Amino acid sequence: MALDQQTSLSEDETDAVLARHETGVLSLARDDEPYAIPISYGYDSDTRRFYLRLVSTPGSEKRQFLSSTPRVRLVVYENESGVYRSVVAIGRLEEIPRSELTVEHIEQYGEAKRPLFEIWGESKENLDIQLYQLVPDELSGRHIDVDDALESS
Repeated sequence: MALDQQTSLSEDETDAVLARHETGVLSLARDDEPYAIPISYGYDSDTRRFYLRLVSTPGSEKRQFLSSTPRVRLVVYENESGVYRSVVAIGRLEEIPRSELTVEHIEQYGEAKRPLFEIWGESKENLDIQLYQLVPDELSGRHIDVDDALESS
């Protein structure tokens, strides 16, 4: 892929990319072992927080990684008409106990699309649904113009 230009996104441009999308890839690590999963999220551009509803089964690999409270990276990207944009959020997931939910939390979780239970091999009663927020230590975006003429040569 030939790259013509790569620049950083402004805060407003970064927020616009995150507002246009509702899915990304969440990467976690434990020791030297990586783990990445597709997720849906809600995003509050005023507080620059992400809200995630993560579903797992009690002994799952996902639950094991989440219980180690790792630093995470959330990647959201788009590729439209020769323009590639990506946003990377880095920080720690903070679990929000149901007893501490506020109206504002509930509004944000409404933006995170509910996972389809039909994709799980387990019945609903065996699923563990936990609510998290990610307040990034770092939030950055990139904008890359791809020169199609150079790419085809």
